[in-house]
Amino acid sequence: MKIKYMLMRKFLVSFMCFGLVFSSGVLFAAGVQQEEPDPIIETPIEGLDEKEFDPGEKAIGHIVDANAFHIGGNLFFHLPVILFAPGAGWTTLSSTRQFKPESYGDGTIAINRFVLNHGTIYRVIDNSFPDGRVDIDGFTKREAENRCGEMVPTIFVKYSGQEYQVEWKSTIDGCFFGGSITSYYDFSITKNVFSMLLVFIFLTWLFLTVAKAYRKRDGLAPKGLQNFMETIIVFIQDDVAKPFLGKKYDRFLPFLLCIFFFILALNLFGQVPFFPGSANVTGNLTVTMVLALFTFFTVNFVGNKHYWEHIFWMPGIPAPIKLILTPVEFIGMFIKPFTLMLRLSASITAGHIVMVAFVSLIFIFGDSGANMSGSIWGVIMAFPLTLFMMAIELIIALVQAFVFTILTASYLGAATEEAHH
Repeated sequence: MKIKYMLMRKFLVSFMCFGLVFSSGVLFAAGVQQEEPDPIIETPIEGLDEKEFDPGEKAIGHIVDANAFHIGGNLFFHLPVILFAPGAGWTTLSSTRQFKPESYGDGTIAINRFVLNHGTIYRVIDNSFPDGRVDIDGFTKREAENRCGEMVPTIFVKYSGQEYQVEWKSTIDGCFFGGSITSYYDFSITKNVFSMLLVFIFLTWLFLTVAKAYRKRDGLAPKGLQNFMETIIVFIQDDVAKPFLGKKYDRFLPFLLCIFFFILALNLFGQVPFFPGSANVTGNLTVTMVLALFTFFTVNFVGNKHYWEHIFWMPGIPAPIKLILTPVEFIGMFIKPFTLMLRLSASITAGHIVMVAFVSLIFIFGDSGANMSGSIWGVIMAFPLTLFMMAIELIIALVQAFVFTILTASYLGAATEEAHH
């Protein structure tokens, strides 16, 4: 029991350090968010009430990050705002409520050229737009040329009879997907960051409770929550860490447990269909990128001479073949974290989109409330399909956390394995 308590204490310290560093990394990356394709080319946004229901727009709106947490209808949970624009300085607000949003999370005022549209903050590009706080007359959306020279649906702010274009969120893709870096940085507590902080607080409480139980019940058989958590920890230890890391498993077990529980908790938290759940955190490429970078730097930092030798100059291989294999192995160093990032993000995002699509059947068959009998048939079809998909998503939440952890363990094992030739 003493050994288990020491392991729990080591894991708790590692988890808190992991959480603090991870949260800092994501907060820093908050200004560089993944840009989702916009499925709608809209007429003025004021006419949203008359606009035909579009399941694609609802699905995309559900999975992307935002500066305000949409609870339902016109109800939003407003979050702190921290913005920086080079040359204009910092703009900090207690919450997005200061944009005075009305319907659909659209703000009615602009603050230092920043506006709130559908719960997300954007910045007006035109320098002639007034600074400070000014009342705006709404938003429109039409096609315009973006930073990459492509015609895409773009939001415009209506002010004093004129329309001013806003910038999309930053995306580091070299214009490959139509994105680039904007003129401002968003360090705000977005709904994804808010969800991660909630999960971090919950897991910290959970492990402190389990550690306290070990101290109180020293020498006794575990029970309740302590027994439940010990089962999972022993599973990761015996079926993931030991097979891949051998005698060195104890060195990396806290890191593997941090990754597993953090991803699992975020996945399960995202399955909760109401506030404060439902955020698509592990479906966001920024989040999975930071997780994958943790694995990448850890693996390459602890890699021994044998590991690097097998990347740059494999022993026992003819020199001409080495010239072919070395570039492949070097590229493979970066492909591994890239696939970790994409696998987790794509799996979680796909599940969220499918569930929103099933729920949308109610509005499609019911013609957005105009056809009651159609709505009933939509409910009959959507209810079992959504329940089935939620069950599948629970399995995926567990599987993806396990896959990310076991692949990390295998990469660590390959990096620390001793020569045997």
